[in-house]
Amino acid sequence: MSIVEGAGSAGLIARIRGLILNPSAEWDVIDTEPATVNSLYVGYACLLAAIPAVAGLVRGFFPMCVLGICVHLNPIYMVVGAIVDYLLGLAGLYVTALIIDALAPSFDGQKNLIQALKVSVYAMTAAWLAGVFTILPWLSILSILGLYSLYLFYVGLPKLMKSPKDKALVYTIVSIVLSALVMMVAYGIGGWISEIGAGRGPLAVTAAGAPAVITTNGATIDVAKMQAAAAAASAAASGQGGKAVTAVDPDKLKALLPASVAGLPRTQVTAQGVGAANVSGSNAEGVYSAGGQSITLTVTDMAAMGALAAMPGAMGIQSTKETASGYEKVGTVNGQLTTEEWNHDTKSGKYGVVIASRFLVNAEGTGTSMDALKSAVAAVAPDQLTSLAKG
Repeated sequence: MSIVEGAGSAGLIARIRGLILNPSAEWDVIDTEPATVNSLYVGYACLLAAIPAVAGLVRGFFPMCVLGICVHLNPIYMVVGAIVDYLLGLAGLYVTALIIDALAPSFDGQKNLIQALKVSVYAMTAAWLAGVFTILPWLSILSILGLYSLYLFYVGLPKLMKSPKDKALVYTIVSIVLSALVMMVAYGIGGWISEIGAGRGPLAVTAAGAPAVITTNGATIDVAKMQAAAAAASAAASGQGGKAVTAVDPDKLKALLPASVAGLPRTQVTAQGVGAANVSGSNAEGVYSAGGQSITLTVTDMAAMGALAAMPGAMGIQSTKETASGYEKVGTVNGQLTTEEWNHDTKSGKYGVVIASRFLVNAEGTGTSMDALKSAVAAVAPDQLTSLAKG
C-alpha cells in the first residue's frame, strides 16, 4: 500500500488505520515505499492538516457567551487566521524534517530528508484527527488523544532514520522540542510562510565535525548542549541513576488552580494525565468568567521532558512581532521560556511561562487584559510547583 502522488481515499484511510492500530508494522511499510515532498504533502498532510483548521474555524463561528452576553468574532479575522495557521502548520512539517535530518548523525542515524519528512508528516496523524474535537467546547478535552502522535513519532523515528533503539527516546525528545521552539520563533518572524514555500526557510545547518551547529533566525544552537539536556530527560524518563520522573497526579495540579483570578470566579475545572513510551504528562485547566470576560488557566507537567525546558535560555531565543492590531513575543526570563500574545481589537491574548524547568503555566483570555493574564499565571504559586518538581 502506497500513498505516492496523492492516493485515493481508500489508501488514505488504510494508512490512517495502520498508524493508529498497528503503528510498528505500518512504519515498516512507510520505510520502504517511495515518496516525494509533493506526494507527502498533497497525498496526506494537506488533507489531514485541514481537519483541525476547519474545526477551529467552525467553532469560531459559534458565539462566545458569558452570563447571557454573546459576542461574535470577526469572520474575516477568523478565516484569515485559520488559513495562516494551516499554512504555518504545513511549513512546520518541513522545518521538523530538516531538524530530524540534521540531528540524525548525532544519534547514529542516517541523513535522508525524505525519510525525515515521512516521520514528520505521518507522526502527526493522531494530532490531526484529534483536532476534530475542538469543534465543540465540551468535546475539546478529547483533543488530548492527539498526544498519541508522540508515540507514533517515537516508534517511527528510529525505523526510518536508522538510529539505534537505545537512542530513540533522546532523538525523539530533542527533535520534538527543538522543532516546537523553532516554530514558536517562527510565529513572530514576518515572511516565514513565503520563505518556506520558496524553500528558503530560516534554518541553516552546518557541520564541521562534532558537534553540529544549527542556526535559526539568528540564534545559534549547539547540538552537544541539546544532547546533554536530552540525555538528562532520557535518564529521568527511564530512571537511570535514580527514580524515574513521572508526571504528578493531575488532581494535584487541579488543586493549584485558585478559586478566582483577576477578579473572575472559577466556573469550570478539569484534569487529565497521559503516558506513553516512558513519556508522561498531566494537565489541569480552570475556566474563569464573568461580565463578558473569560480566562482559561492551564498547568501542564512535562515531567521528564521538562529537562529540555531550560534549553531556550542557552539558545538565546528572542522574538518580537508588532502589528496594527497587537503583538507577539517569545523570549526567556531567568533561562525559562516565556510567550506573550495580544490582540487589541478583540481584547484577547495568551501568556505562558515555564516554571522549575518542568511546568508550563498558561493563561488565555478574551475581553480582558494582558495584566489580567499575567496575574492569572502568577496566581499558580511557583514555589508550590517547584516543590512538586523536587518530589
